[in-house]
Amino acid sequence: MSKFLLILLFLPFSLFSQTKDEKAILAILDAQTRAWNEGDLEKFMVGYLESDSLMYIGKKGVTYGYQSTLNSYKTNYAGRENMGTLTFQILHLKPLGKKHYLVVGKWSLKRTVGDVGGHYTLTFEKQKGKWVIIADHSS
Repeated sequence: MSKFLLILLFLPFSLFSQTKDEKAILAILDAQTRAWNEGDLEKFMVGYLESDSLMYIGKKGVTYGYQSTLNSYKTNYAGRENMGTLTFQILHLKPLGKKHYLVVGKWSLKRTVGDVGGHYTLTFEKQKGKWVIIADHSS
């Protein structure tokens, strides 16, 4: 019982202990989830660096570039039945210096054609005051 009370006591502090940068990164992931669930892949990609240096690593290997990554999503998740409903679960959110964050989590798609899911590692970089995903490794 005392452990439960300690958790309740410290829970409000943990909810407000996120930094401004962490809140910004989590807002990007939340916006991506909403965009995916609306079936809007272009809007989903807003969190990614719009550059040929963007790196996406998936089960088929490494893809470089924003447009190539978007095209891959469009091919692999064509139609609402393949996109399903996306959920993210954040496992780790860790700063790697002043300009970089590492996010590790789980993803899942609830779909009529069969549910799928896995883990991901995202590397965020702060560029011109804005956080963007520069590398995504999803399995």
